[in-house]
Amino acid sequence: MPSIVVEPYATNPHNGKAKDEQRPKLFSPIKDRSITYHNRIVVPPMCMYSAKDGFFNDFHVAHYGSYAIRGSGMIIIEATAVEPRGRISPHDAGLWSDDHIAPLKRIVDVIKSQGSIPSIQIAHAGRKADMSSPWHGYKLVPESEGGWPNDIVGPSDVPFDEHHGKPHALTISEMQEIKQKWADAAIRADKAGIEVLEIHDAHGYLLHNFLSGYSNKRTDIYGGSLENRMRYPLEVVEAVRKVWPEHKPLWVRISATDFKSLDPEAHDEDGWDLYQSIEYVKALKDIGVDVIDVSAGGNRPDAEYPRNALYQVPFAEAIKRATGITVGAVGRITDPKDAEAILQQDKADYILVGREHLRDTAWVNRAARELGVKTTWINQYERAQREL
Repeated sequence: MPSIVVEPYATNPHNGKAKDEQRPKLFSPIKDRSITYHNRIVVPPMCMYSAKDGFFNDFHVAHYGSYAIRGSGMIIIEATAVEPRGRISPHDAGLWSDDHIAPLKRIVDVIKSQGSIPSIQIAHAGRKADMSSPWHGYKLVPESEGGWPNDIVGPSDVPFDEHHGKPHALTISEMQEIKQKWADAAIRADKAGIEVLEIHDAHGYLLHNFLSGYSNKRTDIYGGSLENRMRYPLEVVEAVRKVWPEHKPLWVRISATDFKSLDPEAHDEDGWDLYQSIEYVKALKDIGVDVIDVSAGGNRPDAEYPRNALYQVPFAEAIKRATGITVGAVGRITDPKDAEAILQQDKADYILVGREHLRDTAWVNRAARELGVKTTWINQYERAQREL
């Protein structure tokens, strides 16, 4: 039973019709393979930089549990590394060992107990690895502080910027070893009870490094043409899909563009843009990916980012229209009415609300009030519910 239940048979006093017939799409169920999400609100993966040796702890249980209690349809647990050197910081979560399964399952059990769907994003930081937690400064972490500055990897030896370490260009045999680590992490996620898996293929991390010509300077079959640059990420996703249970959905988060310019439709043949993303998503769909979580940016230190609300929604819409795949929209979606409009206009199928959830863990409650949705709260919180 979800923590916050939309009452399905409430009567609309204005017309006598069942209220569920007019229910906002944001609070309408949606099904994907064997999974039914009780609403379209998703808490996206947001790094907490609070793990030790990759292990989740009490903080994470409380953090993710707070969203589950408030009624989010799905909660995607933060970027979780498939190997130690794949962490963004030494304090990132990991899933490279069977020992990581039990602490993850604690979080999964809490999320499930409140009726939300537990998901996790598995990741590899690539050339952006080994950086300090945000509150410790923008700097590379030395070995003396638990870092691995001499073991950063990428498709080429091109660093992200002067603050990051110079990556070692992966050999093909090393790439195959890492691919297996992605698959192994997926198997562990399944053992922990994760219902929906997301692969991190965005924001300048390893798989995005291969996709973009800014970070991929290879001259072998994994570099150069779009087909070659897509090859390794597609191999990784396919390896994960083969071991991830057939009845469970697979999501992939991508950066739709490197933001060479503020024009969302600008071509960027030397880097990564919307047009290449569309071709990539077509290939992802063919190998069994169910949902594309459409973000943007993260691979260029000189990128120009828009500052307006909903600035990434056009990318989700364009990919949905061109490929027919189910998509999630992200990017400064803070107003529930905006979220509902995105769904009503068929620009996306899921709404991912990130930093606004950090500011307001009860965003789902706020959305219900503002959209006129009658809900039933858990007994422990019911006395705080306002009349609509």
